[in-house]
Amino acid sequence: MQNTSYNIKPVKRSKIRLGAGKLYYTLSRYILWYSGKIKFAHNKHPQNLEYEYFSHKTPLLRKLREVDMQYQYNKIINLKIAVKNIDGIILKPGETFSYWKLIGRPSAGKGYVPGMVLYCGKYSMETGGGLCQLSNLIYWMTLNTPLTVVERYRHSFDVFPDSNRTQPFGSGATCVYPYRDLMIRNDTEENFQLKVNIGESYLEGSWLCSGVPVYKYEITEKNHQFKSEYWGGFSRHNEIYRKRYKGDKFLDEEYITENHALMMYSPFLKTEK
Repeated sequence: MQNTSYNIKPVKRSKIRLGAGKLYYTLSRYILWYSGKIKFAHNKHPQNLEYEYFSHKTPLLRKLREVDMQYQYNKIINLKIAVKNIDGIILKPGETFSYWKLIGRPSAGKGYVPGMVLYCGKYSMETGGGLCQLSNLIYWMTLNTPLTVVERYRHSFDVFPDSNRTQPFGSGATCVYPYRDLMIRNDTEENFQLKVNIGESYLEGSWLCSGVPVYKYEITEKNHQFKSEYWGGFSRHNEIYRKRYKGDKFLDEEYITENHALMMYSPFLKTEK
């Protein structure tokens, strides 16, 4: 699966081209949501399902170089609003979870405030910014379950150097309303339930299940590399795989995706101790 000849470079598009593309993909997304071709999950259950399949949490606040912490305080406000729309959602067999269909447009009228968003390798303030932390969490947890990811978008830019990274590079999911969505289908025979919560220091989540968890998963990366591009910048690449176990017995390994990102920093910077 390794693609050592893959080259990427920044692409500049006119405002007209960007606006037309956004309109086209927005209309296409609404048609998909309401065409009836896909059975979307929409029911919540006040009680938790019996078994926990996988759980994870990520820090709400990170000190990022040259980034005002107010961006992240606002992110927490946005996360609390978004979480209310998906916490407790039941994903029945054959149903599909759509991140944006459930959350809806993150507008100021709903209480969303300006938070940090990344666009073309730069960060700025935008209403509803910061919700990618939630989609990242859900995607990572889903990789550790038998649920099927049917739509996910990788981050096109690697903006900040690794800092205490515990997951493989490229194991998150970027989100842009409504057309860069995260969609997950339940191809099992059990009900699944998504639980998310804003704790004091962490964004916490779990996938619960109506049946006893059968498999365990290990997410790994291969062919991780930094490349010096001909146009003067750097890029980062890898492939994500998933190992499946039943108890302690290894069953198989599955290719998940590949990641290609433009780096916004030098990969050869010395790490301060």
